[in-house]
Amino acid sequence: MLPPATREALAADLAQAERSRRPIAPLTAAHPQIDVVDAYEIQLINIRQRVAGGARVVGHKVGLSSLAMQQMMGVDEPDYGHLLDEMQVFEDKPVPAANYLYPRVEVEVGFILADDLPGAECTEDDVLEATAAFAPAIELIDTRITDWKIALCDTIADNASSAGYVLGKERVSPKDVDITAIEAVLTRNGEVVAKGRSDAVLGNPVTAVAWLSRKVESFGVRLRKGDIVLPGSCTRAFDAGPGDNFVAEFSGLGSVRLSFE
Repeated sequence: MLPPATREALAADLAQAERSRRPIAPLTAAHPQIDVVDAYEIQLINIRQRVAGGARVVGHKVGLSSLAMQQMMGVDEPDYGHLLDEMQVFEDKPVPAANYLYPRVEVEVGFILADDLPGAECTEDDVLEATAAFAPAIELIDTRITDWKIALCDTIADNASSAGYVLGKERVSPKDVDITAIEAVLTRNGEVVAKGRSDAVLGNPVTAVAWLSRKVESFGVRLRKGDIVLPGSCTRAFDAGPGDNFVAEFSGLGSVRLSFE
C-alpha cells in the first residue's frame, strides 16, 4: 500500500505524460509495493481532476476480459477504466495520431444503459434488463508507460489504458440479437486484419458488464442510465498510425470506422 502523497505524485506523473506525450517508466518498477487498490485510487485521482476541470463521466470500459490476457497479466479478473465525454472521437473526423503516444484500436460491442445498474448484487439478468441497446464500437487505447511495458497496476492506474472511443450509428435491442454470437471483422486500409466473436469476452459480454457494476461500487462508483459500457475486445489490439483507416463490421449490429491522420 502506498502513502496518499505517493499516489498523488504518481497520478500527476501520468497526467503530465498524457499532456506532454512523453511516456514514463512503469510505476511498478519504482514502486514494487503498489497494489490494485493503490492503482484504482491513482486512476480516480486523475478522473476527479478532469471532472473538476469540466469533463463528464459518460461510462466505463472493461479491460483484460479475455482468459489469454488475464493469464498474461497473472490475474483472475478484469480491470476497468472511465470513459469521459472529452475522450469521444467520431467516424467522420480523422483523429490526429500525434495526439497519442502508442495508439491501438480494439473492436467491441458497446452497451448503452437505459436504467441504473445495481451495485454489489448486479446479475447478468439485471444488465440485460437495463440495456437500451448494443452499438458497434471501437476503443482507442493508449499507454502513458514507455513501449507498453506494463504490469497490471500500471494499466489500472493509467485509466486501464483507455484513451478514446467511437460508436457506430446502429442501435440494436438486446431482444433482437444473440449477444454471445456476434461475429466481428476488422479491416485496416481495406485489408482484413482480425476476425473474432463477442463470446471472446468472458464467454458473454454481459458477464463483463455485471462484473463491472459489482466492482466499481467498492470505489464509490455506480453505472447509471445513459452510460456507455465497453465490455472488452472481440479481437487483439492493433497499432494505429497516420493514414490508417479501420472499419469494424459486426453481424447483426452494423459497423463503425475510425481513421487517423
